[in-house]
Amino acid sequence: MDLYIIRHGRPERQVIRDGEGSADPGLSETGQEQAKRVAEFLEAEGIDHIVSSTMRRAYETAIPLASTLGFDVEQLDDIKESDHKNSVYIPAEEMSPDDPDAAHFFEGNVHDHVFSDGIEAFTERVSRGFQHVIDTNKSKKVAVYCHGMVTSIFLRTILRFDDPLSLTPDYCGISRVRAASNGIRSVRSINETHHVRDLIEW
Repeated sequence: MDLYIIRHGRPERQVIRDGEGSADPGLSETGQEQAKRVAEFLEAEGIDHIVSSTMRRAYETAIPLASTLGFDVEQLDDIKESDHKNSVYIPAEEMSPDDPDAAHFFEGNVHDHVFSDGIEAFTERVSRGFQHVIDTNKSKKVAVYCHGMVTSIFLRTILRFDDPLSLTPDYCGISRVRAASNGIRSVRSINETHHVRDLIEW
């Protein structure tokens, strides 16, 4: 089967004050346009099923393709982002050490900020999520809308590179993986962005 792994579109900034919960922002206007573009591109790919993370930015990115194809979206908690417990979400393009809401991201070990539950537990969860998608969609083409670190960690389980932060997909970048019934996983492409190139800040 074929996996089309799509990072969500650009979200809004969200800061939750006074420990009232975790940040889970929806898409910005740019993110909404990116989601439409990726849907237009994937419409002709013969997608059979759509899966998304339970987080808003991924689900909202999946909606345009689901609406176009007339599909429901299967939401999967195992592919939510690594920092899902954080009370702050600031797009990387907006981060600055001078911003009091972002300053802590520039202090200490960056892995501690990125991986809420630790990298080993996160890897186990993401692997379990993708295995579920593979097991329940044999011989199909599945669009999986998720997150940058989810994509990086899953590709890392196949390619065995050291630092998951060394691979950061762009908003609505597409990575393709073929999952054979014999357990072989083949990476076909990483971070295709031609469909949204004019909507990405480099």
